[in-house]
Amino acid sequence: MKNLKFQYTLLCLSLLMAFTIVFQSQAQIQIPAPSPASFVSQNVGFTKISMAYSSPAVKGRTIFGELVPYGTPWRAGANAPTTIEFSTAVNIGGKTLNAGKYSIFITPNQSESWTIHFNSKGNAIYAYMQDGKVNTAALERDDAVSLNVSPEKSMEIQERLTYSISAEDNKVAKVTFEWEKVNFSFKIDTQVDQKLEEFNTVFK
Repeated sequence: MKNLKFQYTLLCLSLLMAFTIVFQSQAQIQIPAPSPASFVSQNVGFTKISMAYSSPAVKGRTIFGELVPYGTPWRAGANAPTTIEFSTAVNIGGKTLNAGKYSIFITPNQSESWTIHFNSKGNAIYAYMQDGKVNTAALERDDAVSLNVSPEKSMEIQERLTYSISAEDNKVAKVTFEWEKVNFSFKIDTQVDQKLEEFNTVFK
């Protein structure tokens, strides 16, 4: 009888240990993020351009005008702020931006012109929330530069938000945004000629 009780106790302990191991293994498995982190980088001229963002999916939703309201600055991705980083100074929209990291916000509009904000403080969109709404005036004060782009509509849906960087002539980069049925591009002058001129002046 005692032997049966011992065997029963041993069986219970073995089952408990097995359940504990299975539970711990499952706890260590992370569920895939709905908007996975993405990164793209390209060397253009003397400059390394890097973008970090989270890539949400359409999932059958109407994105622009509903999920992302018109006329309101949006964080240009999901989760953490969308950022762009330059290893050297560049020129965007006729204005020079120093080397460093900037947050990107996008203000979509029903009109043909959308605005891209390059935030000089690298702030998240939440830093500009006031009474549940984005304080656009405060955000614009921290713009290192803003520029207007003309989005194009495509027939096919781009399910995941995607940024790409092309080197073009290896002097001016082109950054392209694609999501849902919308795509647009903007250019970044990496100032190759100016940097060569400065180099030649120093070493004459």
